[in-house]
Amino acid sequence: MTTTYTPRPIPSQVLKELRTTDDAGRPTTPFTDEEGGAPLRCCLRRSTPGESIALVSYAPLRRWAGETGADPGAYDEQGPVFVHAEECPGPADPAPLPFTNAHRVLRRYSADGHILGGHLVDTDFPSALTEAFADPEVAVVHVRAVEYGCFLYEVRRA
Repeated sequence: MTTTYTPRPIPSQVLKELRTTDDAGRPTTPFTDEEGGAPLRCCLRRSTPGESIALVSYAPLRRWAGETGADPGAYDEQGPVFVHAEECPGPADPAPLPFTNAHRVLRRYSADGHILGGHLVDTDFPSALTEAFADPEVAVVHVRAVEYGCFLYEVRRA
């Protein structure tokens, strides 16, 4: 049996908030992306030259915990993410697993928001996600960039 994993972008209501003030309390400052290639967490694709985007601080585990009632404690963190400066249509439906053209880390979290470990992934993302969710304690997985540790998107237990 094959399981399909759905990448979850930053939710639209959260994006609306981040486009005003980010999770570090700073006002959002849009800019024109002259080069393109920024990994956009709103629509899970790379930016194209000339698009208006913003770099904001985002706390993905804190936001997830707010929905689920978890308490991540010291595991709560925030970091930089690129988003469109204005509302966008979001990812394609169905969205393929994006940003899989480089090494990534799958960081696993329990339902109470505590980290359960991480796994470096080279190319076989579906198998790595199957392995992560084989542990019944895993509730959510963050896909992160290796080189900067940035949050790219989450995958939740189906």
